[in-house]
Amino acid sequence: MALRMWASSTANALRVSCASKAHVSPAFSLSRCFSSVLDGLKYATSHEWVKHEGSVATIGITDHAQDHLGEVVFVELPEPGGSVSKGNGFGAVESVKATSDINSPISGEVVEVNSKLSESPGLINSSPYEDGWMIKVKPGNPSELESLMGPKEYTKFCEEEDAAH
Repeated sequence: MALRMWASSTANALRVSCASKAHVSPAFSLSRCFSSVLDGLKYATSHEWVKHEGSVATIGITDHAQDHLGEVVFVELPEPGGSVSKGNGFGAVESVKATSDINSPISGEVVEVNSKLSESPGLINSSPYEDGWMIKVKPGNPSELESLMGPKEYTKFCEEEDAAH
């Protein structure tokens, strides 16, 4: 009980809210396992996120995914100029626990790859939504973004998935 009260007061002091409450900017919410879920992003059931800005969409894996993977030690990414297809793999993440495929939440042309990840794959763990982004894509079908989850839906999805395991 004391830990819950401390967590609640700390969250209030840091202006962190649950997904069911109003968000502040830059906003994020916490799931049961305290993985962050950011507003303004779209999420896939395979635990990738998309940030669509102008004609480019940035893609990476979620905080929830990196938390379950553990320490990331290697990242395999495509070359710029290639294409990705919604639901298909475009790379892999190797951690101390396992190797996992990374699926593209949208289709399009790869216009940039985060070259920092080859030297510092741990950026995925320390900053999954900022420095740990993986690829930037020019969407081939922007309407595919509409089928992805928002922050509240993704938080609920993660909680249900964790409860089932």
